[in-house]
Amino acid sequence: MKCYQIVFSPTGGTERVAKALTKTWLNVQTIDLSAQNFTAPAVPFDSDTLALIAMPAFEGVAPQPALDRLALLQGNGARCALIAVYGNRAIDNTLAQMEDYSRNAGFHPIAAVSAVAAHSLLPEFAAGRPDDADCQQLTAFGRQILEKFSSGTDTCPAIPGEHDYKEKRAGLVPTVNADCTSCGLCARECPVGAISCNDFTVTDPAKCITCMRCVSRCPVHARSVDAAVVARVTDFLRARCSDHKENELLL
Repeated sequence: MKCYQIVFSPTGGTERVAKALTKTWLNVQTIDLSAQNFTAPAVPFDSDTLALIAMPAFEGVAPQPALDRLALLQGNGARCALIAVYGNRAIDNTLAQMEDYSRNAGFHPIAAVSAVAAHSLLPEFAAGRPDDADCQQLTAFGRQILEKFSSGTDTCPAIPGEHDYKEKRAGLVPTVNADCTSCGLCARECPVGAISCNDFTVTDPAKCITCMRCVSRCPVHARSVDAAVVARVTDFLRARCSDHKENELLL
């Protein structure tokens, strides 16, 4: 048996969820879909492989670069669990997208999880999640997924969402203030290479997916998105994002 976690996690929330889910799995290897210069590794996936595929939900869909990179892998019949991580609003069509792309890449879904993590753009929502209680629950989910895999059962649960999904709209592009020290970390870490390596104040809006990695990683907090826009969106979503939503397992 071989175990993998295939993760796109720009700001770390999805990674924390994935680690909690695979805590009891043995010898888990990681494939980082958020690496800027991602190339598909020559991994011997097969029917004796259990893979966890985890992505965040951005406005109810998975990030297209994450899906495109998943499509480069060759699942060869490996069974998988699909994990959609969201900032306390809804996953909408994220899992449906992930199901389509994972099947096209040769993976066979046997489980799905929707999990809550701190909102990457609107930090008021789901602050501190996944917390200790979340992680304990997610680890229990992971054990149930592992038990299903070990039993040889390969049924797929009904995956929620529409399959005629639309790509995420263009989002906010982070800007740079005078505190920038030109360390270049943002340009090196951007999953899609949207930040110029020659001028760190320049971000290509056609590439930027508003994943917020550059904002979260900046050591001097010199990158941010328009505070007025964030405040308006926060007010608009407060009614839908303030209640405590539960993680869910589909087997």
